[in-house]
Amino acid sequence: MSATQPRNGGDVLVEVLTSLGVDAAFGVVSVHNLPLVDALAHRLRWVPTRTEAAAVNAADGYARVRRTPGCAVTSTGTGAANAAGALVEALTAGSPVLHVTGQIPSEHLGAGRGVIHETRDQLGMLRSCSVWAATVGPDAADDFARAAGRLAQHPRGPVSLEWPIDLQYGEPAPSDNGAEAAATKPNSVNIEGAPEPDEATLGRAAELIAAAERPLVWAGGGAIDCSGPIDELLRCTDAGLFTSNAGRGVVPETDERVIGNFAASATGAELLAHADLIISVGTHFRSNETRSYRLAMPPVHIQIDIDPAAIGRVYPAEAGIVGDACTVVASLVDRLANCQGACHPQWHESVSAAREQCRAQLRRDIGPYASICDIMANVLGDRSPRVRDITIPNSSWGNRLLPVIDSSTNVVPRGGGIGQAVGMSIGAAVARADEPTMVMVGDGGLVPQLGELATLAQEDLSVTIVAFDDGGYGVLRNTQDRHLGRRSGVDLFTPDLAAAAAAFDFGYFDVSTPEEFASAFETTTAAGCPQMIRVDCEALGPMPVPFVPPVEMPPTTPT
Repeated sequence: MSATQPRNGGDVLVEVLTSLGVDAAFGVVSVHNLPLVDALAHRLRWVPTRTEAAAVNAADGYARVRRTPGCAVTSTGTGAANAAGALVEALTAGSPVLHVTGQIPSEHLGAGRGVIHETRDQLGMLRSCSVWAATVGPDAADDFARAAGRLAQHPRGPVSLEWPIDLQYGEPAPSDNGAEAAATKPNSVNIEGAPEPDEATLGRAAELIAAAERPLVWAGGGAIDCSGPIDELLRCTDAGLFTSNAGRGVVPETDERVIGNFAASATGAELLAHADLIISVGTHFRSNETRSYRLAMPPVHIQIDIDPAAIGRVYPAEAGIVGDACTVVASLVDRLANCQGACHPQWHESVSAAREQCRAQLRRDIGPYASICDIMANVLGDRSPRVRDITIPNSSWGNRLLPVIDSSTNVVPRGGGIGQAVGMSIGAAVARADEPTMVMVGDGGLVPQLGELATLAQEDLSVTIVAFDDGGYGVLRNTQDRHLGRRSGVDLFTPDLAAAAAAFDFGYFDVSTPEEFASAFETTTAAGCPQMIRVDCEALGPMPVPFVPPVEMPPTTPT
């Protein structure tokens, strides 16, 4: 704003974001957020997405890669509702997104007069898909201070504020607390308000770990900021490491101690059956990663989670420790420093063998796609974001075989929703502009996001979209083929992707062999601007073992 103009809500938002270490915001301009967009565009970086859902996905991707909160600004009513699905994804992932949406003038709130963009109980909708939501009043600075503080507390996730447009234009009242007082520090890893772990339980857990001959660790999304303590825990126990999809990269997946996201594989299940103790750190034990909770765990389970309700929720815990993962794991490592470990001398070899067997079997199962995976791994740097949509290549090998070295590069819709990765890649690329961002997506997931190609082009982001084209929803097609014996709604018309890429001035390659892919991928990731590679899945050839998602299906008789 001009120095001669009075302060307004836009100034408050910029100051709050700056205190949070945020330098960009994503969203859709509207008559109900004009002061906010004006301030963001002139004082920070404003990235105009084409949909509200993509704005939240982008803020989510930014937050995961940059390790600060992300910010999305949306319109009112239907505009805010368009963001709901992406807010649910951020809620599932525990991603700290500050979502600011407009609202009709305060004098008309709740009157039902049909003001443009008015909707019934917008705040209730926001509360249903955020960890916390509120209406901004005349004391905007204090409201934002509370929101900033809530972003740093457990459970983490999106925080939503609706802001009547008349109050956005008004000069904000002085803050009693100051936005910075409640703001989390940039790149902070500790969650405020985490309970202190119980000393007696820590001692009991350390005794159990020290007595274990064949220990394992299972790290989930709650462990991704604890690389150092987890690495020390593995070192002092000689344990092998399983991860959930969300926990990938907590220790680099090139490390021979890391089995990875393979617990539900045949080899992973066999290793679990031979183990005598498992330490789980910040994981939900999701159904698709535990064979719908039928995967057997070792007889002794030590569970670490910041949420008291998580202890024993899926698997009984011999010792359940409530607290911040980094604090708890570091405390256990300190206690184990003076213990004489009982680890079996051949356990390390068993872990290494399981690691290799899991990967070798998956490579056999995916056939020609193993070479595609190798090419991606060889070309992408350790810090290059690997953004992945819900598609067969991701679900079968991208979530397991494509190595993740740095957990901040592991960006995938954790709720399993299709059509969010392009939006996430926008935020990831803004957050890490010095590295190329790669997006794996299917043709079915790309089409709902075609509008965001315009955002990539306008911002000139270094993003390569790798579109695996199999003519529809391949994951569901395989599910129907396996369980139903007939198809419904899965074979789709795919637009001419070359023409779509040309319309947005993308570089474009059409490939049907690993050799063609290697040349194209090296070129696109070095280009520094938006690119697209279409992989012709029919020409490349089928996977020897078709991927069918591990979901529960009632027995049926094909007709």
